[in-house]
Amino acid sequence: MLRRVVVLLALLTASAATSAAQWQLQDAHTTADLRGIDNVGNGVAWASGSDGTILRTEDAGFVWQLCAKPPGGEHLDFRAIQAFDNNTAIIMSSGKGDLSRLYKTTDGCQSWKLVFTNPDKDGFWDALSDSTQTMMDRNGKVMPGGGVYDLLGDPVNGKFPLSTIVGSYSKPNNFTEKIPAKVGEVVFAASNSSLLTYGNDFLFATGGRAGARVVRKRVLAITDTTGWISYPWSNVPVGDATASSGIFSLAASQKRFSRATVVAVGGDYESPNDSRRIAASSNDGGKRWRASEIQPHGYRSAVAYDSKTKTWITVGPNGTDISTDDGRNWRALKPDAKFNDTPDADQHWNALSLPYAVGPHGRIGTLRPSALRPTQ
Repeated sequence: MLRRVVVLLALLTASAATSAAQWQLQDAHTTADLRGIDNVGNGVAWASGSDGTILRTEDAGFVWQLCAKPPGGEHLDFRAIQAFDNNTAIIMSSGKGDLSRLYKTTDGCQSWKLVFTNPDKDGFWDALSDSTQTMMDRNGKVMPGGGVYDLLGDPVNGKFPLSTIVGSYSKPNNFTEKIPAKVGEVVFAASNSSLLTYGNDFLFATGGRAGARVVRKRVLAITDTTGWISYPWSNVPVGDATASSGIFSLAASQKRFSRATVVAVGGDYESPNDSRRIAASSNDGGKRWRASEIQPHGYRSAVAYDSKTKTWITVGPNGTDISTDDGRNWRALKPDAKFNDTPDADQHWNALSLPYAVGPHGRIGTLRPSALRPTQ
């Protein structure tokens, strides 16, 4: 009898180890390496990547339009895009010094205006984040100027620059803070998800030779430079404290981080099949972290949360994994033959904005709704 129970449990465990049906691949008509993706909703999404490439869809991915390239940006690597609607978006390029730039369009990507260029010749921008609401002053009143966006870069002279851009995006360097970095500490620009912001709350993730940590702050006013709280990298068990490892992506279960579960993923991009120290989770908004018990199946560059199904999804070069217990355990999401999925439909992904994923060589996919349903 005991043997039958053991066998039954083994079969149940094996059946739960993977889930089927997932990415429906789309034709983007480009071979660019795509790393920026933003789903606006109502069928509108924007994507960006290498060689000045920007894409837009207005019909949920049935057709991806190649946008005009920004002036002087034909060879830039656009790692991030934040969109407002089908006409308005802001893009960020990553590169040393003045190769890090912001451009904006208001006419559906027919033309672009240069907004801001990195003033630090040794700087490198990693992430652009939409705060989704206006900044408040110390009395809790909304400050004028419109929405708030934040730019995070690699350390310059031992400090991370974090620039807050208000309203019209004018002179964002007026609001740049300098956050002390450890020796060998970096931010990874793999998926534009190393920085999370919501209103006055900030979380950003690091890696490199100093190890992985999450830096956290709540700002009382836009001129407030106090309150940065750093947690030692040993409290975020992701990566192995090498130049190519650490946290590559953060996601939260809700926008107010103090009440959220936060999941961090990464690993070592030079060892994509190494499944050690890939993911960790925090149930107190990023203060304390624990390693996942069953890890994703290799290096992961992006993670996202689907609130409807309460499912976390993470992607990387060798596969896709999901978790239904707030990042404690992960299982692979595999291609499904009944949908005529290609054998590698789960692989070769860089970034997420559900239901979309993007990757190298113009790879774009849409996640099928059935993919996040529990395995029967």
